[in-house]
Amino acid sequence: MTTVSESGAVSWGAVIAGAVGAAALSLVLFVLGSGLGLAVVSPWNHDGASATAVSVGTIVWVTVVQLLASALGGYLAGRLRSRWIQTHTNEVYFRDTAHGFLAWAVSTLLMATLLSSALTGLVAGGAKAGAAMAGAAATAASANGYTVDSLLRSPDDDANTPDRAPEVARIFANALKNGELSPQDKQYLGKLVARRTGVSASEAQQRVDDAFNQLKQAADDARKASAWLALWLVVSLFIGAFVASWSATFGGRLRDSSVLTT
Repeated sequence: MTTVSESGAVSWGAVIAGAVGAAALSLVLFVLGSGLGLAVVSPWNHDGASATAVSVGTIVWVTVVQLLASALGGYLAGRLRSRWIQTHTNEVYFRDTAHGFLAWAVSTLLMATLLSSALTGLVAGGAKAGAAMAGAAATAASANGYTVDSLLRSPDDDANTPDRAPEVARIFANALKNGELSPQDKQYLGKLVARRTGVSASEAQQRVDDAFNQLKQAADDARKASAWLALWLVVSLFIGAFVASWSATFGGRLRDSSVLTT
């Protein structure tokens, strides 16, 4: 006879064990990925990995973490659950799949707690898209001080020339937030550039248009990159759910085949 007895349909002990194992491995791999990422990023221009390479590497690494952690969590949930003696094979397969999915879900919630700041930004990204775009636009405007300096550059500048760069940056940030540069601001910036640089009014207006378009493109690129990253993270989560469910069925089959009978 068998040495095990049937309990409930869900072995919560096995689910929690699998979830804790998956969360622990995820944390270790995330720390490892952060270390590897810092190793390839250089503070000097034109050194280290490019921004595109880092973004792609982040997506690939998150997917790898999901695969490995979900496989471990699902396997533990399937291998450690109770044996269902008088249950049809199809029902056992379904229960094992559910155990793997539950282990993945609990692990995801644990990681959400541990990485609340990062995950909150990801989950709230859709609901706060407008605010995120405004923040990205303001950041892009403030981070592109060189563009503003180029806009006001003149060979006749001296030390007594008032610094208008912060004001111009604020005007651009507000324009990026609203999606366009108002005629009043455009006219004001054109006069400012013409007076500061000594160029003609038409050329000054062209400088304003070129600078604003550059900043707008940078903000739009940042928004698209964030959207694609969020989408790929969602895909990796679905992959993790599938792998955890499949691994649980594999572990469950091994669990049932390893029972000794007399």
